[in-house]
Amino acid sequence: MTSGVEREIRVEQEYVDGLYGLLDGLRKEAVQRLEGARRVGDREAVEVWRAEVGRLGGVEQGLCFGRLDLRDGSRVYVGRLGLFREDGGEPLLVDWRAPVARAFYTATAADPQGVARRRRITTRGREVVALDDELLGDAGQEGLVGGAALLAAVTAERTGRMRDVVTTLQAEQDRIVRSDASGVLVVQGGPGTGKTAVALHRVAYLLYTRPHLRTRGVLVVGPSRVFLDYIGQVLPGLGEHSVVTATTADLVPGVEVSRIDPPEVVAAKGAAVMADRLAAAVRDRVRIPEHPVEVEFEEQVLELDPRTCARAVRKARRTGLPHNAARLVFQREIADVLAHHLVERMEALVLGDTGEALDGGSPDGRLSEADLRALAAAGVVVEDDDEPRTLLDETDRAALRDSLIADPGIQAALDALWPPLTPDQVVSDLVERVDGWSAADVPLLDEAAALIGHTADLPTYGHVVVDEAQELSEMAWRMLMRRCPTRSMTVVGDLAQTGNPAGTSSWDRVLRPHVRDRWELAELTVNYRTPAEIMTAAATLLATPPPRSVREAGETPWRIGTTRADLPGVVADLAEAHTEGRLAVIAPSTRIEPLAAALSLTTPPDLTDQVVLLTPDQAKGLEFDSVLIADPAGILDATPLGHHDLYVAMTRATHRLGVVHPGPPPAALSALRLRSG
Repeated sequence: MTSGVEREIRVEQEYVDGLYGLLDGLRKEAVQRLEGARRVGDREAVEVWRAEVGRLGGVEQGLCFGRLDLRDGSRVYVGRLGLFREDGGEPLLVDWRAPVARAFYTATAADPQGVARRRRITTRGREVVALDDELLGDAGQEGLVGGAALLAAVTAERTGRMRDVVTTLQAEQDRIVRSDASGVLVVQGGPGTGKTAVALHRVAYLLYTRPHLRTRGVLVVGPSRVFLDYIGQVLPGLGEHSVVTATTADLVPGVEVSRIDPPEVVAAKGAAVMADRLAAAVRDRVRIPEHPVEVEFEEQVLELDPRTCARAVRKARRTGLPHNAARLVFQREIADVLAHHLVERMEALVLGDTGEALDGGSPDGRLSEADLRALAAAGVVVEDDDEPRTLLDETDRAALRDSLIADPGIQAALDALWPPLTPDQVVSDLVERVDGWSAADVPLLDEAAALIGHTADLPTYGHVVVDEAQELSEMAWRMLMRRCPTRSMTVVGDLAQTGNPAGTSSWDRVLRPHVRDRWELAELTVNYRTPAEIMTAAATLLATPPPRSVREAGETPWRIGTTRADLPGVVADLAEAHTEGRLAVIAPSTRIEPLAAALSLTTPPDLTDQVVLLTPDQAKGLEFDSVLIADPAGILDATPLGHHDLYVAMTRATHRLGVVHPGPPPAALSALRLRSG
C-alpha cells in the first residue's frame, strides 16, 4: 500500500516536472535567440541573451523548494525564479523575492500570516526526495522557521563552497534581505549568524526589486580570493550573474601585492590622516621660483617672474581639477604670458628689406607713420583708422601659444615648476618604498590616483557589498566610496573579529565622514553554524557576549600539548587520522611553510580538498566540518589584535574543534579538555 507521504511526493513530483518542462522551454528559446543575435552580430542582444541563458541555467538545482497552503484555500509554490502559464495567467512558481513569498520565511505558529501549512520540498537533481510540513495553528512559540530543514542544512557536511540559504532564511535574516534602506546598511553579527549569506541574498533581492542596478552594476568586495571563490556559486544559484567580485587589492589594476608590512606600519598607512599627507605631497611638488626664470624660444630669451608663476598656480588650483589636469591650466596661463611678451616685441618692431628695424613702435600699441610706410612698402595695406593696429590676430596668437607649449625647452622649464605625476611616484616618495607593494599601499595608490587624475577608467557601481568590512582601514573606505557615488552599500562585519591593525572598532567612525547619518545598523543575533560547545570555548577571548547558538554538537573542544619542533608532525598525524568531513588547519603565517610540507598541501588552498591549510586572515568568512588550530600562542602574538584572530580561527567549525599548542596553552584555552596523544 502506498503511504500518504509517498502519495504526496508523487503529487509534488508531477508538479515539479511541469515546472522543469517550462524551464526547458525558456532555456531553449533563450539559446536560439542568443545564436540568432550572434549570427547578425548584435552585440547588445548577445549580452542580454547570454545573461538570460546563465540565469535559467543557474536555477537548475532546487528550482522549486517550497509551498504555502493559505487559509483561503489557495496555494503558492516558491522557488528560485518566477514561472507562469503559457497564457500568461497565474504564476505556477513564485520568485522567492516576490512579496507573496515572504510568509515562507516569516510565518510562525504565533503569527501565521494567513498560512495554514508551509511545505519544504527537497529535491536531488529534478527528483523530489523529501517533504517537510509545518502546520501553523492558532497559537505557539516563536522559534526557528522550518527548524528541521534549517538544522539539517547547518549540520550537513561542508563541500568547500558556500551554499545559498534561500530555502532556510530565518525571519531576522529575511528582514535584512528585504530592507528598503537606501544608504549604507550595516549587517553586524557574530560567527555563524549568516552575515555573508544574508548580504548575497540581499544583492539578489535588490537586483529583483531595483532593475536599474543591472545596468549600473553591483560590486562584491571580499577579504581574499580564497573567500571569493568560496562564495562564488551563491549568486548564480539564485539566478544572478551580473555581479563583479574583487578584493580591495584588485580595485587598483596593475598593482601586485608582494610583501607584508609590520602591524605598526599597517596601522599608520591605514589612518585617514594619510589622505592629507598625500594631498600635501602632491601640492608640494608644485614649485614657485624665488627668482625670474629665463626660457629660450626661437632664439629669443623670455623671462618668467615669480609673481607671474604664483598667479598661474593660483588660477590653476582654483579650478579644483586634479594635479595633472590643473597642470595643463597652469601651462596655458604661462604660455599666454610668454605669447603676450613675444607679441609685444613683434608689434613694437617693423623690419625693412635688409632686416633692420625701421621703428621702435608706439607705446600705446598703435602703428606709427613709419610702421605704416614700411608695411605699405612690403605690400601690406592697413586701413586708416584710429584703432590700435596689430600684426597678429587671435588665431595667430593661439598658434603661438601652442608652439610655446610644444617647445621642448619651455616644456622642460614648466615641468620643473609643475611636474606631471604618477601614483607610484607620489606614494613611493611618501612611504619610502623599498621593493614591492603591500596590501596597505593599495588604498594609498588609489588616493594618489584620485589626486593627480589617473581615474579616467575607474569603474563605478550602483551598489557595493563589503564583506568582513571590519578589516577595512579608513583609507580603504575612501577607496570604496569612490567606486560607489550613490553611497548605496551593504556592509557586513563583526567588530569582535577585527584583526587588521588599521581596521575599525566603530562603524560610525568609518562611515560618518562619507555618508553622515545615511547609514543604519541591522544586527543578527543567532548563531546557526557554530555549536554551543565551541562558542563557549571561544567566548573566553572576548569582552562581549557571543551570539546565541541554536544547537549543540555533542563534541567537546580539546587540546594537545607538544614541542615547537614536533608541531608539524603532530598536526600531520591528526590530519591523517581525520575521516569526518572537511578539515581546516589554521595556523599563524610563520607556521604555514613547515606545516604545508608536513601535510603535503599547496598554498593558497583549494577549498574543495578534504584538508586545507590557512592563516586566520584567510579563514575569515569560511566554515568547515572540523578545525585544528596549530600554535594558538603564535596567532595571539602575531598582531595587537591576535585575540580576535584566534576567535575567528576557533569559530570556523560546524562540528569539531581541536588545538595543538607548543609548550603551555594560552591562558584563554587552558580550560579546554586535555586529550591524550
